[in-house]
Amino acid sequence: MRTDRGAMLYDASRSGQLAEPAFEPGHWHGRGSLEEVAGGRGTVAFVRDGDRRWVLRHYRRGGAVARLLDDRYLWTGEDRTRSFREWRLLHALHQAGLPVPAPVAARYVRSALTYRADLVTEELPTRLTLARALANAPLEPDRWRGIGRVIGRLHAHGVRHADLNAHNLLLAGDGAVYVVDFDRGRFEARGGWERDVLDRLHRSLAKVTARLPPERWTDGDWKALLEGVAAA
Repeated sequence: MRTDRGAMLYDASRSGQLAEPAFEPGHWHGRGSLEEVAGGRGTVAFVRDGDRRWVLRHYRRGGAVARLLDDRYLWTGEDRTRSFREWRLLHALHQAGLPVPAPVAARYVRSALTYRADLVTEELPTRLTLARALANAPLEPDRWRGIGRVIGRLHAHGVRHADLNAHNLLLAGDGAVYVVDFDRGRFEARGGWERDVLDRLHRSLAKVTARLPPERWTDGDWKALLEGVAAA
């Protein structure tokens, strides 16, 4: 759907008729429906709309370039916008039954040679990240295997996560594991990138547990995770 300065994608079965203000946390705050803002720089907002629970994410750059461009990206065409690409990837993964958020809506707002972008997804049954779980207590080996099986399922479907880390793996109380943040993710023929994804996760786990008691994350835990990947 075209807007004044860009376009939107949305799943009417999940959102009904959606208008641009729905992408703005301030809109929900004014209605008393803004529950939480997270993400370090206020990039993620949890909102409610009746019985529905949504997560709003405004795309922002990281690293040194963030100081220059912040939330602006170079315009290279509608189909290459971060929000539209992630929405379409999530739609395909959710349709395939993978444990990812259901996409609700995406938009971009263009300004000359750059654009800004937003994504709305359905909230998952948990907000507990693997990083937060480890800060509280160690996990059982079966839990690590379950995490590995989910990663293995993604790889079996040829899904390459661009930044798999301890903050975008979510753990539910019933043992379910979910994966979030598929920005720059893509389908790719299976190969050496699978090891790259796991290496990135390993570095993330080492970082988040560096100041925790050593039993919070052990070589045996990592071995159990890899067993889960192989068994998927």
